[in-house]
Amino acid sequence: MQEAAQLVSKVLVLNDDAEVRGHIKAFCEAHNLIPVKPQAGAALSVLKSNVDLGAIFLQESYLGEGGNALELARAIHAIRPELPIFLRRDTQSHLDDLPDVYRGVFTAAYTIATIDELGPTIAKSIFSFQFPNALVRGITEITKATLENQFKDVEVRTEAPYMVRDQLIYGELFTLIPLESTWCRGYMMFQTEEAPLMEYVANGRTHIMRDPANFRDINHVMGEVTNLIWGAFKNRFISDEPVDWRQSQVPLIVNHQHRYISFGSEDPQLCLRYTVLDPFGKVTPLVIYQRFVFNLSWAPEKFKENEVLTDNLFESGELELF
Repeated sequence: MQEAAQLVSKVLVLNDDAEVRGHIKAFCEAHNLIPVKPQAGAALSVLKSNVDLGAIFLQESYLGEGGNALELARAIHAIRPELPIFLRRDTQSHLDDLPDVYRGVFTAAYTIATIDELGPTIAKSIFSFQFPNALVRGITEITKATLENQFKDVEVRTEAPYMVRDQLIYGELFTLIPLESTWCRGYMMFQTEEAPLMEYVANGRTHIMRDPANFRDINHVMGEVTNLIWGAFKNRFISDEPVDWRQSQVPLIVNHQHRYISFGSEDPQLCLRYTVLDPFGKVTPLVIYQRFVFNLSWAPEKFKENEVLTDNLFESGELELF
């Protein structure tokens, strides 16, 4: 049995009751959730742009967006239907007394006294996929090494991997490549902004030398990064066992105006965030989001890293007897 990676997820907490803040924070810490809150009146604008959320915790008497929390929930659900919303109520942990128009918006209700009962629902809604620790660690190592190789004289910082449910696209540049094996079928994505990437190209900090740089150059940079990481992923994690190519497919839906992409499922996605930094401070930091969605097939119990045979290392001269 593969050891599962310990992942976290960011949740947006819409609560203006200071007395219960500690209870909510403690619950989040116990269930690998990172609670974040918006500025007053900014919840909807945050939700239109934030790309790394796993769920929303909403207080029924929340006053931060005009005083009608149920209508706020409807508005949130309209723009981000993929995010589960958990409603905190004062006295009852159910939704039975709510009008139908509101009831379908929420995933579950709770009170402070019953908040711990949300644990299984959180696990099912956000952490329904278990990712082998060796896979997550290997992805980070491969990606960091590739970025350090493709960008000159940079520092690459990585954040702890986490789970997301939102389907927004970050930035203007997006790459997508399929992953097919006996244990997974889905996609790897990279998302980033055009302007800082253009700076790295224009300042000679990539392997493309062109002045002035244009959008085709940055497309080439991210295309090469994606291809190199895909190749390393295959070598490390995908065996030569045959895959049935007759398996089903689902259409991908992209809405450019709303910066939205759907893979035909509500499965949570593994997200990793990298920041490419210029230690000399001459180029704007470049943020790159890497996502994995295994929407077509997921069998982590079949996952294993490819092992390089020791005999091959002896034959190549990479190893010798002590």
